[in-house]
Amino acid sequence: MVTFTADLGQGEELEPARKKAELLGIKPENIYIEDLREEFVRDFVFPMFRANTVYEGQYLLGTSIARPLIAKKQIEIARKVGADAVCHGATGKGNDQVRFELGYYGLEPDIRVIAPWREWDFASRESLLAFAEQHQIPIAKDKRGDAPFSVDANLLHSSSEGKVLEDPAVEAPEFVYQRTISPEAAPDKAEVFTIDFEKGDPVAINGEALSPAALLTKLNQLGHDNGVGRLDLVENRFVGMKSRGVYETPGGTILLAAHRGIESITLDRGAMHLKDELMPKYASLVYNGFWFSPEREMLQAAIDYSQAKVTGRVTVKLYKGNVSVIGRESPYSLYDQDLVTFEEGKVAYDHRDAAGFIKLNALRLRVAAKRDARDAK
Repeated sequence: MVTFTADLGQGEELEPARKKAELLGIKPENIYIEDLREEFVRDFVFPMFRANTVYEGQYLLGTSIARPLIAKKQIEIARKVGADAVCHGATGKGNDQVRFELGYYGLEPDIRVIAPWREWDFASRESLLAFAEQHQIPIAKDKRGDAPFSVDANLLHSSSEGKVLEDPAVEAPEFVYQRTISPEAAPDKAEVFTIDFEKGDPVAINGEALSPAALLTKLNQLGHDNGVGRLDLVENRFVGMKSRGVYETPGGTILLAAHRGIESITLDRGAMHLKDELMPKYASLVYNGFWFSPEREMLQAAIDYSQAKVTGRVTVKLYKGNVSVIGRESPYSLYDQDLVTFEEGKVAYDHRDAAGFIKLNALRLRVAAKRDARDAK
């Protein structure tokens, strides 16, 4: 038996995981606790945000994007120790069982998967906790059945589901929120700062270069302090049911707005609009667990190609839960003030050219209108 715990920036003390494994008789050399924060942000979060990925118009996929990295690391450890199977604790009702297992099979086609929730006879979480207590298996205090909700967290977000959140008609109580203060409690003064981008990825805040994980951590703190990034959502799970959850993505919410801001001056209209058309497909692939699929990799290649000149600086303002882009500049900017000015510009633009442009675009409308007029007689 080999245990694996991934540090994705969930903000929890991980040593209890080691102690629990030791208590259950796992040899020290078979206990793996891996710090994956930099890899998580660099190789999974940032590539996803290059696509401005949003699932069903709202969800920034904080849980979804963590699963392929966990699966990847599990398979690496399984190969290292010669394990013939991997195991996960996801339930039979959720998306995570799909995400983990698609990741396993995409990397190691013949691996055996053990999914206890699908094999046990436990009818509920309470019966599982009772079994653990009966067999002296230690359970964290907030997991003993009295917990008001369940939480999954990493450096990108936290998600809360269940119990007090199961009725979508009832507002989530304030104590559910862990990573943000309420917008009402946020400062009355706006916070303004800059984010520098290179090839679509953020690299600095207020001119200070930061590693991917350190940068997202800083954005999380800025978002927390200004009540940014709360989402109360009913989503469509891949397995077919609807689920209500409360998500907090403070840094990601800021990053999405800022990235769109720098793209607004560096991406050609055609490239930008095509990216927006591709994004829902990309989002579904990530949500449904197809990170290691060829189609996700194809889309990623196109998205990354589009980011070659997405470089520059964005000025962001945070105020009581809101994120506003108030400035953007780039050495590769396509914005030409002489072209768009209402004053006399230096670049020749003949307003009379617009007449022919409009008539050509109106041609099919005029033909259809004449036909309809004939049919109405």
